[in-house]
Amino acid sequence: MVNLNFAVESQISQPQANITDKSSINKIDSFDSRHIGVNQHQIQEMLQVIGVNSLDELIDQTVPSAIRLNKPLQLPEAQTEPTALARLRAIASQNQIYRSFIGMGYYNCITPAVILRNILENPGWYTSYTPYQAEIAQGRLEALLNFQTMIVDLTGLEIANSSLLDEATAAAEAMSMSYGLCKTKAKSFFVDTGCHPQTIEVIKTRALPLGIEVIVEDYTKFDFSTPIFGALLQYPATDGTINDYHQFITQVHEAKGLAIVAADILSLTVLTPPGEFGADIAVGSTQRFGVPLGYGGPHAAYFATKEKYQRQVPGRIVGVSKDVHGNSALRLALQTREQHIRREKATSNICTAQVLLAVIASMYAVYHGPAGIKAIAERVHQLTVTLAAGLESLGYRITSQNFFDTINIETGDKLAVDILKVAASKQINLRWLNTNNIGVSLDETTTEQDLVDLWQIFADTTELPFTVADLISNSTHQLQTYLTRTTPYLTEEVFNRYHSETELLRYLHQLETKDISLTTSMIPLGSCTMKLNATAEMIPVTWAEFGNIHPFAPLEQTQGYQELFSELETWLAEITGFAGISLQPNAGSQGEYAGLQVIRKYHHARGEAHRHICLIPESAHGTNPASAVMCGMKVVVVKCDADGNIDLHDLQTKAEKHQQNLAALMVTYPSTHGVFEAEIKTICAVVHEYGGQVYMDGANMNAQVGLCCPGDIGADVCHLNLHKTFCIPHGGGGPGVGPIGVMPHLVSFLPTTPLTSKNAQPIGAISAAPWGSASILTISWMYIAMMGAKGLTQATKIAILNANYMAKLLEPYYSVLFKGEAGFVAHECIIDLRPLKKRAGVEVDDVAKRLMDYGFHAPTVSWPVIGTVMIEPTESESKEELDRYCDAMIAIYREAEAIANGSIDPHNNPLKNAPHTAHSLICGEWDHPYSREQAAYPAPWTKEHKFWVPVGRINNAYGDRNLVCSCAGIDVYQE
Repeated sequence: MVNLNFAVESQISQPQANITDKSSINKIDSFDSRHIGVNQHQIQEMLQVIGVNSLDELIDQTVPSAIRLNKPLQLPEAQTEPTALARLRAIASQNQIYRSFIGMGYYNCITPAVILRNILENPGWYTSYTPYQAEIAQGRLEALLNFQTMIVDLTGLEIANSSLLDEATAAAEAMSMSYGLCKTKAKSFFVDTGCHPQTIEVIKTRALPLGIEVIVEDYTKFDFSTPIFGALLQYPATDGTINDYHQFITQVHEAKGLAIVAADILSLTVLTPPGEFGADIAVGSTQRFGVPLGYGGPHAAYFATKEKYQRQVPGRIVGVSKDVHGNSALRLALQTREQHIRREKATSNICTAQVLLAVIASMYAVYHGPAGIKAIAERVHQLTVTLAAGLESLGYRITSQNFFDTINIETGDKLAVDILKVAASKQINLRWLNTNNIGVSLDETTTEQDLVDLWQIFADTTELPFTVADLISNSTHQLQTYLTRTTPYLTEEVFNRYHSETELLRYLHQLETKDISLTTSMIPLGSCTMKLNATAEMIPVTWAEFGNIHPFAPLEQTQGYQELFSELETWLAEITGFAGISLQPNAGSQGEYAGLQVIRKYHHARGEAHRHICLIPESAHGTNPASAVMCGMKVVVVKCDADGNIDLHDLQTKAEKHQQNLAALMVTYPSTHGVFEAEIKTICAVVHEYGGQVYMDGANMNAQVGLCCPGDIGADVCHLNLHKTFCIPHGGGGPGVGPIGVMPHLVSFLPTTPLTSKNAQPIGAISAAPWGSASILTISWMYIAMMGAKGLTQATKIAILNANYMAKLLEPYYSVLFKGEAGFVAHECIIDLRPLKKRAGVEVDDVAKRLMDYGFHAPTVSWPVIGTVMIEPTESESKEELDRYCDAMIAIYREAEAIANGSIDPHNNPLKNAPHTAHSLICGEWDHPYSREQAAYPAPWTKEHKFWVPVGRINNAYGDRNLVCSCAGIDVYQE
């Protein structure tokens, strides 16, 4: 047996704690010293390794002087954690929490305390990354499999994805999918007037650049002589009516179209599911399954369809496969991972899910179980029936006899606005439908006293001629038999076991321990910026003043939110150099789309609608070309040179060739190769010379803040990943926020909604809620407020320092693929693993899996260059952690060398067999030519704290051939 217990040594000796460091003492209360992981003494050591004398010297040699800021950012002075929290609490106090009966797909709900504390407020769940490395994400994947199973069961369809951004964008994705599947030449899409208005607006926005005509009509009056490729129906309708869509859906199918049903998730426990009355696709929101309103987000949408459409489903699907030991294991299925998105051939740019929120919704179902959820639904319906009966006794007319939780009330001689004023005086919000109609929606938080208060508002007196008890069992408003659900749901064991808090607590902890998150070790993913998500930043998210606000509450009740938005927009504008900011896009992919839509609208407004060519470098992120296609643009690829920079000659040639039709260039800065391109201003100037606009992908903004800014460089529009640069946690693959900033000539085109119609020529609604995922904007506000201009700039410098330090330590073993003119990288570096394959047959995946044995998440794998890894350490990691990671990479190099020199079998070795589970080490025979110790404890720190991988290497091919994306039924567990 060959001994591979290599001595794992740090490249720099660890310094003793410097208790006389006065700068540290003076900064003991400053947040930036907590956020940034290295101290001044360690900075000097790292600079010595890199070979420069000072941090400023490193920055001067890394960031081109032509784009450097010549003055500090104009931001408020940095605040301490307590001061910032107190200031934000004062802002929050300006929000007024009214009882909301507005509905429109948003409901008050109860987040079970065990889920609130152990998921939403738990960094073990919210700091993990998207589960691309499945072996160290089994906990989240199981929770998402539960989510998919819940959706499949409740919708009556065959397959579901693991969540989308919100109901409106899910409906838009369904429209795009239907359009792609259409076998006829139909260009029209039908939308029933009963759909939620925000959904209709997003559909219109998404349809326009694709040349799709949106027909919004009453479904009972539609003339099928107009060819359509699909139709969208709301179930129940936005006014609460439960319609029987059987006949209409039959006609849609006869027209060769697909039927899409946007269904309320809670109602499906008592109503016939869409799959049983012919729907091809079902979409909706799971917000009311335990996720706070949050003034509109973040919430998890769902998307379900028939199995035959599985390869057209947008987003991600969790599938069941097997590991090398033959055990069941979970992973992302069907190449839905964003690294494999089909670029300009993609029908969607949505690689973003809402994992954290989907996990909460799934655990809500796990905790309550089928009986509990049905009881909630039946109680809500019974209260609504009782409310309707009382209103009818008061002389009002309810427009529908079939409803679930929402009623449309005809006000007769009274004006709706006058009733709303009475309600507002009692701090109650109702929905204004029109002059003589008011909508009221109930939810699981509604009480019998709420019914009394509502009756008193409509009666305009406290003296009522009846009581709740008088009406609760005498109403004629009961669901018709043909509308009620008869099929079972949530029969799987997971939904029928964990109903006590003790059991659920243990289940949640069991899942959490299967995943690597930032609570375990660093996650140095290039382009993904997995930095500290500080506790002080997270605390306000669950304050009631932010969480319990309906997205369509009157603006006068949300002055705290408006102040928060205004300050955050001002700060982001200063940081980026832009004139206007829109906070509405609720993901980076949405920000890309919104930015390109703004450019498109700008050209159209100038009478240049023919401009449709989008230049995209060949190194670009996969969502870039997909976004361009979704905006009706044609992608033309620009070459990169040997150093990874945009090929200026090729850019000039193609810009000139397409000058009459050039719409935009999409560029990432620093480049996706981790380098500050010195010619970026020239690149932007070339595009402008030929009439195009420059869209900058803000994925790498963490290398710019305080040093340079997109507006000065030449960008016209840029999206920002607040879940990267500005500290919103990744949540295991969502939530995210992707606001856009624009130059003055584009401000009037920023996205809007009826609530925010201040722009002259807006592109329309991008997300369902006016300010997207509003509640988590508090995180970025806290980060900027506590860091201040100096702290933000220092964070950027340290991010660049850390990347260059790691590159220097690894350079004797691995080539750093791209560097700037002075030999330095930006905030991330690409390490070339291809020589390992040539010498030892070691694949990049072998390295990624072996890192798990060392307790680490792999860097970004095989992107943007196949066979490489891209490392981004961020500014938050300590020098000790950087050293540990480099030690792991060096040890892996030596293991590969042992294969190359014949010291160990090329097929039976620690790299090929990684990751090693406890079961594989302890149970059965050990038939490997290396020790169990080398397999399990390859580095000293693993003996102090070991992350045990729950499954062995997963067989992705098996999972793709045998797609299973829901839990087994309870019958599997019965004897």
